This record gives sequence, C-alpha cells and structure tokens, in this order.
Amino acid sequence: MAKTFQRLTRSAMRKLKPGEKIIEHGVTFERLADGDGRFTVALMVDGRRIHRVVGRESDGTTRTQAEEFQTKIRNDAKHDRLSLPKGRKTALSFREASTRYLARLEEEGGEDIKSKRRRLEIHLVPFFGNMPLSKIGGFDVERYKKQRREEKAIKSSAVSKDKEAAERTFKETGTAPGTVNRELAVLSHLFNKAIEWGWIDRRPAKINRFKEGSGRIAYLTVDQACRLVEAAKKDDNEQVYPFIVIALETSMRMMEILSIRREHVDLQRRIIYIPKAKAGAREQPITVHLAEFLAGYLQAIPKSTPWLFPSLGAKGGHTVNIRKPFRRVVEAAELDPDQVVRHTLRHTAITHLVQAGVDLPTIKRISGHKTLVMVERYAHANGEHIRAAMDKLDKRYRGGAESGLTDEASRSTAR
Repeated sequence: MAKTFQRLTRSAMRKLKPGEKIIEHGVTFERLADGDGRFTVALMVDGRRIHRVVGRESDGTTRTQAEEFQTKIRNDAKHDRLSLPKGRKTALSFREASTRYLARLEEEGGEDIKSKRRRLEIHLVPFFGNMPLSKIGGFDVERYKKQRREEKAIKSSAVSKDKEAAERTFKETGTAPGTVNRELAVLSHLFNKAIEWGWIDRRPAKINRFKEGSGRIAYLTVDQACRLVEAAKKDDNEQVYPFIVIALETSMRMMEILSIRREHVDLQRRIIYIPKAKAGAREQPITVHLAEFLAGYLQAIPKSTPWLFPSLGAKGGHTVNIRKPFRRVVEAAELDPDQVVRHTLRHTAITHLVQAGVDLPTIKRISGHKTLVMVERYAHANGEHIRAAMDKLDKRYRGGAESGLTDEASRSTAR
C-alpha cells in the first residue's frame, strides 16, 4: 500500500526556513542555509540502520525519488541476502572487501597494486565505507562520481612562472574525468575479482565512466629542461640530479628509476633492464650521454649497495619518494611546482621524441606504453612536427623537381 504523506507535502516544504526540517515515513526534507532543499532517507534493513543522502531540490530530486530509493534498498535486501561468501553470517562490507582484495592481489602478483591501494584508501573506502559490497547500486556509484567531480581543484594552463615565457590562466574546476575514471576502474576490477573469488554471485552495479577528451600534455621546453637540470646540480639532495637526468633521457616512470639496481644497467649495450614495468618487463634504451653519466655515477655511489638510489631508512633499501627535493629544484628553476611534477619529465622526453620526427612504434618501444593509442596522444598534442613534415612534403614537390607538380598544374589550367 502506498504511503500517505500528511506533513511532508509540497506546500509544507516550501514554507520551511533555513535549518528547519520535516520527517515522515523515514524521509527527511531539510531546508539548507543557501535556500536549497535536501532529501535524506533513514531505515532499518537486516538489523542495520541505513542513512543516505538522496539529493537536492536543485538537482531535481523529489520526495517520490526518495520513496523509490527506500523501496530499492528493501528489495535489494530481500533478493540479495544470500550474495555473501559461503559461511559468512554478515554482509561483507566494502571496507573489508577492499582489504582482502589488495591482499589477494599481492598473493597473485597483481599489477599496479600501489596505485590501486592509494585510490581505495584516499577516495573509494572513505565514500563506500561499511556499505555491504553486494548492495552497492548504480545510484551509489553515480553519487560517488558526482561528489568527486565537485571537489574543487586549482589548475593552471602554464608550467612556467616567468610571465614573459607564458601567460598564466587559472581555472577553478572539479576533479578531472580521467582521474575519476581511474578510480572507477579500480572499483570495477574489485567487483570482477569479488565474483571470481566467490564473495558475491553477481556484479552489484553497472559502472558508467566519464567521456575523456584528448587532454593537454604538459612538457618542458629545451630551455626549461636545461634550467631544471642546472638547478638540480646545485641542490643539497644528491639523488635529485641523477633522477632528473635519467627521467629526461629515458622517459622512465618514477618508481622504475628509483628501483634501478646495479645489475640492471648494461653500459655496453646501452640499456637498463626494468623487471617490473607497468606493461611488463622490458629493456629500456639509453642515450650515449646517459651511458657516460651512469658510468661515473656508479663509481661514485657505495659499492656495497645494489641500488642506484639507496636509502638506509627505506624498507626496501632504496628511495621511494623524491617529491620534496624535486619541488625545491622546480622552484629554483623558476617553474611552477604545481604544474611541473615528476611525471612531467616522462611527458617531456616522449614529446621531444615526437617532435624530433621519431616514428610512433619506436617511441612506444622506448616509452614502454602498452598500446600506440597512448603514444598517439603526444602526436596529437604537439603539432610542430606535423607542420614540419608538411613543409618537407611541400619542398619535395617544389624543390628538387620544380617541373613536377607545378608544371602539371600549369598544363591542367591551360587546358
């Protein structure tokens, strides 16, 4: 039987003043300080009190939608009580599932565990918390997406603090769609593994990701890269200079660089072996200059350490974070530390390979990307080499063979 609301009516809601609320049949409508109205629901399901924010008036949320949300929760509880790991008497919470998920991935030798852990701990677990894994619905996922997109961040369109080098434009915006999509990918993978491991019998929610644009890939000009290297030479930290040199001349990722071992460096073949790269083990080509640099650097560090970036205080024996000295060097080079991050060095190396005219399959081999699609982003984002290529085509047609297309065009016009 449908509920009859006598107090939570449209006229009563309109009369509410900021801070006042009406509660009826587990649905609460509250008038907020900014004049907007917020619907929440509270109900008991399987002995647990559930309290959820459904939405605001300004978003088009209505009392009917709040009722439908209540009904959905009760129906899910009725039809999904058995979607639990065998032998469990209580529903597996998202918090507990995420802990087990990471532990199982480590046992299986899963990929990219560090970033998965970070996205879970910082964003996903604080949001979904103790919500039963099997009862996370599409509505909950959409609420997560909305919350993350509304979190404010300051972004700048320039990498240089030098006003003559670049015009700085600041824009207040939410979390980038690509960032949220990476978090949704972790959530989706957790769902898939939960089914594989028998924790749930079906996927609890469909995950719709944001459409991503090609985006702008920030990189350093040759002059900016030189300033950064010179600033690193003068810094008190002895590891930031070799870190920057290796990054700029290989396009290697931060942890790939910091975890280099002596035996991984082959100066004669000019390669660095990376056993745990993101796309699988690979041999990283290096420049002649970098080979000469590493020859001297290897002699300078203690022979007793197997690492190129040793750290006595680190659990693994090598440095894992170089953020503070890197920011200090960026500022010393008169660049913006909020825009020039460690990954910018990878973008810089790949971008200059593209601009130098190196073919994309070769760049993919150097950068260690899984697919050409990712490398093509650099080609699309940097058009100078495209224009240079068209200039070469123009010169070829009208340079060494001046009587070629030009003469043919003349004859065609005459006819």
